[in-house]
Formats: sequence, structure tokens, C-alpha cells
Amino acid sequence: MKVAIIGATGAVGREMISDLEDSAIKDIEVGLFASQRSAGEMLTFRGKSQEVKAYRLDSLRGFDYCLMSAGGAFSGQNARAICELGVTVIDNSSAWRMVDGVPLVVPEVNAAVLKGLAKGSIIANPNCSTIQMVVALKPLLDAFGIEHVQVSTYQSVSGTGQKGIKELSGQIESSFKFGDVKPQAYAQPIAFNVLPAIDVLDGAGHCFEEEKMIRETRKIFGKPQLEVMATTVRVPVYHCHSESVSVRLSRKVTRKEAISVMSSFAGITMHLEDDHAKFPTPRAIAGDRSVHVARVRTPIDHPSSDWLQFWVVADNLKKGAATNAVQILEAISYH
Repeated sequence: MKVAIIGATGAVGREMISDLEDSAIKDIEVGLFASQRSAGEMLTFRGKSQEVKAYRLDSLRGFDYCLMSAGGAFSGQNARAICELGVTVIDNSSAWRMVDGVPLVVPEVNAAVLKGLAKGSIIANPNCSTIQMVVALKPLLDAFGIEHVQVSTYQSVSGTGQKGIKELSGQIESSFKFGDVKPQAYAQPIAFNVLPAIDVLDGAGHCFEEEKMIRETRKIFGKPQLEVMATTVRVPVYHCHSESVSVRLSRKVTRKEAISVMSSFAGITMHLEDDHAKFPTPRAIAGDRSVHVARVRTPIDHPSSDWLQFWVVADNLKKGAATNAVQILEAISYH
């Protein structure tokens, strides 16, 4: 299997290389591509050093798959042409997620949409915050049905890329030296602060990150009328996104019933102890490929309810991006 990675020197691209190294697919030949600026950099795959090449369309001839993490503008301009070479593109950007006919895939949730997919297709990787939420919701959807979802996110600066990480680090350092804190990547300082919206606002009070979560969740679940309310928030954390989720189910359940179905679901690491020292946090699970769930509970004074709340944490560069893309590749090869 020949796999190209476009955007190989970026944060997600490097994680794609790492996840491919550990993949169950043993016979992989990798081609690493990036912008002209990053060409010539040396990266390692399964113990062998390899030069990153500047992307040229003709360079992808003969590849079977392309893992792409080079931004929405690049993907929108180049993905179709790559597909015309017979290469199946798994794209991490938002460019193709809501395009009719393009599957939007979280393998634990809806891998069935990959069945019979033609060679040279585009497959979209969902938004990072969407991925971890739908993994946590899927066993509840299957067992009890879902009527309404409310989510508040606490998203790390790595979701903005290296510029977000650099901005947080610089502002922390400047604050301790009593210097000026000048925002560049964000509209306001992120150090010791919380920013209550992510991405462009639409004029009706919603931001684009919230729209992505809502529309992508509906598409992945195949429920176009599902009620989803989202508030997406940037927090001064380097890696991993956290979410507080409230969901109204189609029938009443007990806490024990909910925990039982979630605990047995592939991709979820369930934390059962109600212990402050053992709850999953961004710092604790950074680098992990699973979706971590804790604090599952029904409303106070209602041991059985159609409402359920829980806490979700996942590494946005791993399961929220690179890991999910590699799992899509594995799902295709297994089919």
C-alpha cells in the first residue's frame, strides 16, 4: 500500500506519521509532501529517514491513498485532481465535510458508509470536537435513541495550530515578566483567559466551530433534524479538547444502564470512579488515541431520567485528527 501524506511537517501530519507507524497495516510505503518552504526536511517512518518533498500533482501518481492535512483552501483546490489520478483522499480540513456524496466518517460510528466506495474518492475527516462527541454519543443513540444534544467545549490552543501554541507560550512568559500581552492569533489574550467563541461569527450569534459541530453530527448520525446546541470555547490549554455534554434520550435510563453501554463501546475509555484525582483531564490524556468519558450522571433527584450528562476528553491532534484519519484508512483496507 502506497500512502502519501500532504502537510507532513505540520502538527497533524507528524501525528499521522506516528499513527501509521503503529498501524496494523504492515506493508506501507509512505511519501511525505509539504509546501516548498518545508521541502527538504527529513522525517522518520518506521526507522527509516525520508526527505519531505514539495507537493506536485504528478508526484502522487502510483499512490493508493492520500492523507491530507494542508488546510481547507489547499484541499478545495487540489483534492479532486488527486482523485483523478486514482488516489483516494482522506482529508482533514473542513472543505469537503458537508458536500453531498462525500462520506464524513468516524470509523467506530459510521464505517458502513465506506462499503463499496470507489477508488479515487474523497473521504472527509470530521471536526476534532465533533469526533470525540459522536464517539461518546453513539452507544447511547443505538441503545436508547437521542432527541436533543447540548454541548459546551473547552478547546486547546493546538486546535489553532502552531501559532496558537506559540501565542499562549509567549503570553504566559510576557505576563510573568509584567510585559505587554499582545494578541495576534486570537482577538483577545488567551493566557489566563477564556474566549467564548471560536472562528467566524455568522451574524445570528453562532460561530463557525459551533455550526460545524451541529451540522457534522447530524450528517454522521444520518439524523438531519437532530436538535444540537453548541457553545465552543477556547481555553489556555496546549493539547486536548474537553466537553461537557447533556443529552435527552428517547427513553428514561439509569446511570448504571448508561455506563454499561458506554463502557463496552469501542473507542471509549470509561472512567468509573467519582474521584477528583482520577478524572480524565487534558494534561493526563495528551497523546492518547482514545475518547475518555467520565462523570456520567442523571439529574439530581432523578435516578432514572431521559436526560444524561457526562464529561468527554480527547487529544485533538490524535483522535480529533490524525488517529481518526488513519483509522479510516484501516477501515477501508479491512473492507
